[in-house]
Amino acid sequence: MKIVFTGGGSGGHFYPIIAVSEKINQIIDRENIIGAKLYYISDSPYDKEMLFENGILFEEVAVGKHLSQLPKILFGSINALYKMFTIYPDVVFGKGGYASFPAILAARILRIPVVIHESDAVPGRVNKWAGRFAKKIAISFEEAAEFFPKNSRKNIAWTGQPIRSAIMEPAFKKAALEFFKFESNLPTILILGGSQGAELINNTVLDALPRLIKNYQIIHQTGVNNWQNISGRADVVLTGNSNKLRYVSRAFLNPLELKMSSGAASLVVSRAGSALFEIASWGLPAVLIPITRTNMDHQRKNAFNYARAGACTVIEEANMTGNIFASEVERIIENKSVWNNMAASAKTFHKPDAAIKIARALVDMALSHEQ
Repeated sequence: MKIVFTGGGSGGHFYPIIAVSEKINQIIDRENIIGAKLYYISDSPYDKEMLFENGILFEEVAVGKHLSQLPKILFGSINALYKMFTIYPDVVFGKGGYASFPAILAARILRIPVVIHESDAVPGRVNKWAGRFAKKIAISFEEAAEFFPKNSRKNIAWTGQPIRSAIMEPAFKKAALEFFKFESNLPTILILGGSQGAELINNTVLDALPRLIKNYQIIHQTGVNNWQNISGRADVVLTGNSNKLRYVSRAFLNPLELKMSSGAASLVVSRAGSALFEIASWGLPAVLIPITRTNMDHQRKNAFNYARAGACTVIEEANMTGNIFASEVERIIENKSVWNNMAASAKTFHKPDAAIKIARALVDMALSHEQ
């Protein structure tokens, strides 16, 4: 049994693949499936260590994002076809993004079954195209189904978002607060800027910091490239402030730190990509600040879909100021009924069995194709 994973170069594409691979490996062990091999085809391994830990072999394929990079797209597609023919997997799982195009195209040419998963409320271009011939289409937002061709909707399953097992369950609050050396009687705000960081969120947090730190503790994930700048500016903002130990910044949160952060948190602030599904799995209220300059407005649609579910509030980038941000945080945390309703809605939105459902479908399809 051979399964190929492919997806774009962001954490939102990569981490769900890891979540599914974890469950596939459990099935392989439990059912004693001999000779199973897992591959990841993309332009970047994103996290080599996670691939290694989950027994996934990386195959690099150059990709192009725009028509101006047509030679690169053609070369990558030919290379992917060669690699796919050499591996000849039983099924290909595509997570979307331009980096998944060469592998999906190769699978289509070689008549290898394709399964895709779409995280956004509005599917991206590659997944819309792949949905025309995919054997199965898994979606995180129920609303995404209407964007696929009518004749393919019978193949759609609203599975939810696969979440890595290491971060799905928050740590116990007492242990989490001790981990960050926080006080036990103050609410904690977790701010997620994504692995690349979010400049607008980072700057707004610094503007609101003196006000927020009077009553709250803050874990601020700044992004690797921004940490030195933001932590330095935070030191200046908090100079002489007796509550400065209530603020902790991190460039990046590893799985243990993320588990502890979610356990400590009373509220999460984030962009509106795949992180919102992790927030839902923690059962925490959220303030989402969607990126508005993305193609097809994916994040805005994700955010407002999630808000309609009752699990978050949304602040548009154009309205994002320190005062508005701080006021919204205070409104949610200080109003118990608002907090409880959002937390309950987040738990309802979360689908904890997404990863195992997709893994089971992939294994069954692979074993059937192998025969």
